[in-house]
Amino acid sequence: MIQSLHSADVQTTLKTLLNAAAAGDVKAQLDLALRFRDGSGVLKDDVHAMSWAHRAADAGSAEAMDFVGAAYLRGAVVKRNPALAFAYFKAAADESAQAAFNLGQCYYGAQGTAQDCEKALEWWKKAAERGHGRAAASAAMAYHSGEGVKQDALKARRLAERAAELNNPAGLVLLGEMHFQAGEIEAAKENWTRASKLHPTGATGHPSQPSDISSAQQAADLLKLMDYRRRKSEPGKFAFVPLPHIHQGYNNCGSTACAIFARFQGSEIGGWDFKRLCPSPLGTGTDWGHLLEASKKIGQQWALVTFTPDDRGFAHATAMLKSELDAGRPVVVDFKYVGPQYPGGSAGHTLNVCGYIADENLYILCNPAVATPGIQLITSSDLDKFWRSDHYGKLSKGVLSRPAFVIDNR
Repeated sequence: MIQSLHSADVQTTLKTLLNAAAAGDVKAQLDLALRFRDGSGVLKDDVHAMSWAHRAADAGSAEAMDFVGAAYLRGAVVKRNPALAFAYFKAAADESAQAAFNLGQCYYGAQGTAQDCEKALEWWKKAAERGHGRAAASAAMAYHSGEGVKQDALKARRLAERAAELNNPAGLVLLGEMHFQAGEIEAAKENWTRASKLHPTGATGHPSQPSDISSAQQAADLLKLMDYRRRKSEPGKFAFVPLPHIHQGYNNCGSTACAIFARFQGSEIGGWDFKRLCPSPLGTGTDWGHLLEASKKIGQQWALVTFTPDDRGFAHATAMLKSELDAGRPVVVDFKYVGPQYPGGSAGHTLNVCGYIADENLYILCNPAVATPGIQLITSSDLDKFWRSDHYGKLSKGVLSRPAFVIDNR
């Protein structure tokens, strides 16, 4: 339905577009799908968006196939069907860089197909060659951490540079981190400054932001944290615990966050290998009870602690956080995001807390869902809002709390 608030010229243009689409114009059909999806000049309508996208896909549009595949992969508009999503991406990948990226995501995260990290990297590199910056950054991070493929610093650097050439904020974050670790501070600052200007940023962001916006904010956070990361912690005032970041695969935040935690304690395990220690299949969520059992299988001792989701519980929880961080130990936490943009109305995410700045009431996260080094800032109020979960596993018994894994020193 065309919005009545729009001008007559806009309405005329949309009517022309609708007529062209109805007559079989594939480009017009895809344009309408995008407009209905985004609510651009028309009332947002996911049913109409999928209807026009299906028509364009059936006519052979690679971009429309990717559109439909993405809907089936996410499951927010139609019933989630990874196998069907994979089929659409595969049909479109030779013509669409975005579909090639998504096909790589499916191979990497076992979505609709058996996991094949080498094939994922092949498709990401093909997409990168065709100008897809996020694909270049994703491949770079896999090679950088050795997650799913053999670690290769040279390939990681080249792909990070390609992502930076394409002005991808995640690639610029990673390339800046490579410079930072090499002691090339000005080069790091230059890359992070570039990334921070690609999208609007604030004093801090929050982990539920879309990826490119999150990467731009992350770059701004890294600029703020440059001096903190190079100085010793001051218990009660400031703490930062460096962690060996791994960029997660599709729907593998729990195992990846735990692998980061395990690597900090001396293990060499990756996120996918940690997941294989759990009974749930690759590409599906992981029960925290299974994560806890997996820690024992690699010879580490963790403890699950929980706090109530009220103000009193938050005071106790953050006191625990600061105590652990002051002792040089990170903490794994589980977040819950609520909103209509999530299938089922909510989503969970597991990540690490690796520092705090007391004067500014800020905490430092190491998030497997964002670009390496995974570091981002979060305000105390946002930590209070997001650090809560009632679905982290059978251990939760459906009760909302603030769950955390800590190193068990008993």
